[in-house]
Amino acid sequence: MSENFITIDDQAISLKKAISYLNTTGDLPKFIQNILHRHVIEQHLQERSDLEVDSQQIEQALVNFRIQNRLTEPGRFEQWLKSQNLTYEQFRDRAAESLRIEQLKQETIAATVSTYFQENKPDLDRVMLSRIVVLARTLADDIRASIEAETETFEALAKQHSVTNDSNANGLMGTLQMGQLPPEIREQLRGREVGELVGPIETEGRYILLKIEQWFPAALEGQLKRQLDDRFFAQWLQEQLKDKKIKLNIE
Repeated sequence: MSENFITIDDQAISLKKAISYLNTTGDLPKFIQNILHRHVIEQHLQERSDLEVDSQQIEQALVNFRIQNRLTEPGRFEQWLKSQNLTYEQFRDRAAESLRIEQLKQETIAATVSTYFQENKPDLDRVMLSRIVVLARTLADDIRASIEAETETFEALAKQHSVTNDSNANGLMGTLQMGQLPPEIREQLRGREVGELVGPIETEGRYILLKIEQWFPAALEGQLKRQLDDRFFAQWLQEQLKDKKIKLNIE
């Protein structure tokens, strides 16, 4: 086995030593998984000569990449290529391969992603919430009564009584995906309108009053689609390895 997998000054780090480092830090399983997944992708791309991309698609992908990474200035782009040890032709080939992989990905998991989205949309919706968290049920009931009677505002009472850090932001929690919320809270939020008060809800010895600030219905696009695509493509790749004999050979 080569003793110059990596060199630092004149000191060589062999592949065996590099693997031992990854094993020590706990990064080895992910490292091996990335290699195996890439192997599966390479095999499928070799078998699928029909997965072709035209020059217009490639050029558009290159333009998008440069815009997203603020590399539109020729000098800055050339500097970036040099920092990555890439020629323009290598960069273009990498973009073309990424487009082919995306085609493979969509062919293999598009239907699965669509079905999952339709079946789980309620848990993929996002909601912006404000909260007041107190330690006594009687106090929670009094706070709700004050808000409903409009003698004091939710924001003022959150700042005055809530025991959580977001009291400094008038109780504003931010935007959360419904599926990330505890079941007892999730069920109470379903079907509620913007501006409604929910609770008090008892959880872990605390009493929570929630105010719905805004709903963001899930759509199969943007970041959510990318997350689901990556998740189910990784599952598909893992399934391709299910019956394979895999052995790590280091001597």
